[in-house]
Amino acid sequence: MAGSWRAKAQAGGMLLALLGWVSSCVTTFVPLWKNLNLELNEMEVWNMGLWQVCITQEEGAVECQAHGSFLALPPELRVSRLLMCLSNGLGLLGCVLAAPGLEGWRACEDRPGRKRQLLLAGGAALGTAGMATLVPVSWVAYNTVLDFWDDTVPDIVPRWEFGEATFLGWFAGAFLAAGGLLLACSARSTTRTATPPAPSCHQPPAARGPAGGHHPHPKNADLVI
Repeated sequence: MAGSWRAKAQAGGMLLALLGWVSSCVTTFVPLWKNLNLELNEMEVWNMGLWQVCITQEEGAVECQAHGSFLALPPELRVSRLLMCLSNGLGLLGCVLAAPGLEGWRACEDRPGRKRQLLLAGGAALGTAGMATLVPVSWVAYNTVLDFWDDTVPDIVPRWEFGEATFLGWFAGAFLAAGGLLLACSARSTTRTATPPAPSCHQPPAARGPAGGHHPHPKNADLVI
C-alpha cells in the first residue's frame, strides 16, 4: 500500500512539475504581462512583457518592439527577468534530478539511498523554482494595482491592467511548488518505511517415541519376534 502511494505521489508530482515548468517558460517570453486599451483608439490593444511591447490592431496585425536598455527598465521588470530565467533553469534541473529517483526508473535501483537524495534535491529545486516564479509575477501585479488606483494620475490617462501571463505565472508557480513538495514528501516516506524483520529459523524438534522417549534403535527392532 505504501509503495503504491509513493508511486502515485511521484507520478503526480512529476506531472505537476513538468506542467509548471512549461507554463513558467511560456510566461517568461510571452508579451502578455500587462495590457492597455486606448480609449481614443479602441482598435489598438497594447501588450507588455518582460522583453518587448506589442500592439495588436483590429485587423489582427501585431507589431512588436523590444525594450530599450536593460538599465532603463523599471526595477520590477529587471528583477523579474532575472528571477524568471532562474526559475526556468531550476525547474529543468529539478525535473532532471528527480527523474532517476522515481520508483519506475531503472537507474540507481541498487542504491535506494541515492534515489531518495535525487528526489529530495529535485523537490527542493522545483520548490525554489516555484517561488522564483511567484515572486516576480506577484510583484508586477502589485505595482499594476498601485498604478491603476493612483489618484495622482488624471483619469484621462489609460491604465495598465493584468495580462494573461500574470495568471499563467501564478498557476506555474503553484504547480512547481506543489510538484516539488509531492516529490520531497514521497522521498521522506521511503526513509521512514521500516524493513520487515527476517523470519527466525527454528530447528525441527527431535523425533520422540510414543511415550516421549527416543525411537528404538534399528538393531533392537530385529530382536522383536
